[in-house]
Amino acid sequence: MAERVIVITGASDGIGAAAARLLRGQGASVVIVGRSPEKTQKLAREIGAPHYLADFAKLEDVRTLATQLQAELPRIDVLINNAGGVMGARQLTVDGNELTTQVNYLAPFLLTNLLLDTLIASKASVIATSSLASRGAGTLDLGDLTLEHGYTAQRAYGRAKLMDILFTKELHARHHAAGLSAAAFQPGVVRTSFYSEFGGSFSFVYTSFIKHLLRSPAKGAETMVWLATAKPDQDWTSGEYYKDKKISKGTNQARDATLAHDLWEVASRTVGLPGS
Repeated sequence: MAERVIVITGASDGIGAAAARLLRGQGASVVIVGRSPEKTQKLAREIGAPHYLADFAKLEDVRTLATQLQAELPRIDVLINNAGGVMGARQLTVDGNELTTQVNYLAPFLLTNLLLDTLIASKASVIATSSLASRGAGTLDLGDLTLEHGYTAQRAYGRAKLMDILFTKELHARHHAAGLSAAAFQPGVVRTSFYSEFGGSFSFVYTSFIKHLLRSPAKGAETMVWLATAKPDQDWTSGEYYKDKKISKGTNQARDATLAHDLWEVASRTVGLPGS
């Protein structure tokens, strides 16, 4: 693993930080990306890894991050799109997108697309952190990505995590033939600061009552680490959604190839990809 370059977003805390420690301990060349300067720099010093700062609520930060990674990394063997969060009241970002959708889905979508040349040349794996919440997404309305109608923090998060699964499937469909592999996974419900940091009505219940019943970050990171170190097309199947290292069926929407294609096209226009 000494030569394997693994970029992890959302790596300053929770399962991202746990995976960074585990992968670094196995000899991988880990590159961490975080939003908090203090947390990100602390972990970088702890494990001896380079780090980058980016706030996914700003797509300009994502573009800057992609430029930095392309300039400074000759290749990327694994990109782990782990950054995300459950937000409180509905907010729009400076880019005009609903905050939960942008941080959890649109920003990773943009980052992956901006890095595509490097990822394909590296025969990379792209791994997305999804969630059980994807089952509660309701009907995905591609005409209302800003969630003007029927917003709740949990529904917005569930929709974004469903989009991550669909992105994985479409990324596989478009680029697996060129050597790129993709998988999404859900880590279970993990004992981290995830909900309490971003607020929302669930954060009080999470912090006060059920946090002690949940998985540790290291346990939640196990499937992520497995996908990053095992061999696609041998040990795991590209384009699939995993739970505890096994393919998870997911919802009917999560398996809808037409929806995955259409979502890609809408997202491309939303983030301003060339040719969209």
